[in-house]
This record gives sequence, structure tokens and C-alpha cells, in this order.
Amino acid sequence: MLKALALVLMLLPVAAQAAGTDVAFNGLKTDPTLPVQVTADQLSVNQNDGTALFKGNVVVTQGSMTLAAATVQVQYGPDKKTIAKLLADGGVKLVAGTDAASSQTAEYAPETGDLLLTGDVILTQGASAISGQKLTLSLKTGLGTMDGRVTTTFTPAQPKKK
Repeated sequence: MLKALALVLMLLPVAAQAAGTDVAFNGLKTDPTLPVQVTADQLSVNQNDGTALFKGNVVVTQGSMTLAAATVQVQYGPDKKTIAKLLADGGVKLVAGTDAASSQTAEYAPETGDLLLTGDVILTQGASAISGQKLTLSLKTGLGTMDGRVTTTFTPAQPKKK
């Protein structure tokens, strides 16, 4: 009975996470002032609307964060030098530190550090995972919210063998 009570008490924070409350994703914390590097198979630039479209095996890195997708559109700021927004589509994979996420699409604003993953979102942290339809995350603070039929899978800490 005591073991069951201890397990229930240990699960309460996870249950709160599954309810759509704010959660800490410290592995996905990064410095948005670091340079952004993009590599791809193809690049199309539109000077009229200030966008660039990267296609094929696109990989975006900023600090320890790496984002991969089929396509990434870069929207430049009014000065045509700063990146206002990155819009990723097609098998989005995000890795930073010990955390990883996947989704159908991603929207990232490097200046603010705001990240929005949508469509079949799965976030893994070690042996634990959380899934939903939308993850809103601040890469400055590492705090975010998962929405849309949230499911959490976790692995309780195993006692050390003597």
C-alpha cells in the first residue's frame, strides 16, 4: 500500500503536465542571439517578398539546436538582413541537448526564441515522452505548453542495485 501511494504521488506532476499546463523542456533551451545556419539541396530566393525557400534535406542549426525538414521558408525582417521567421514543413525533427521533438510543421522566430510545433507532435526527454497536436515553446526559458489530446509516457526511476 505504501509503495502504491508513493507511485501515485510521483505521478501527480506528470498528470499535471498531461492536462496542458506549462511544462519545463530545459533541453530545448537555446540562445536565440546565436547565428542561424541553413543547409539544403536547393535554394530559391524571392527579392520581392523577402523570402528564401530551402528544399530537400534541409538542416537548420542554432547553437546546440538542430532542426531538419523537407522544406524551410525563411522570412526576412524589413531590413532584409535579420530572420523574422522560419517555417518548416515535412517530417520536422528538432534535437537540442537530450530532448528531441517531431511534428508535421514548425514555426520559429529566432529573435524572440518562440517555437510552435503542430501536427502529431512527439517530444522525448530521455526515456519519457509526451505527445499532442501543438507544442508552444519558448527556447529562451525552456517553458512550453502541449495541447490537443495530450498523452504522456514516462519511465519511473529505477532503484540502484547494490
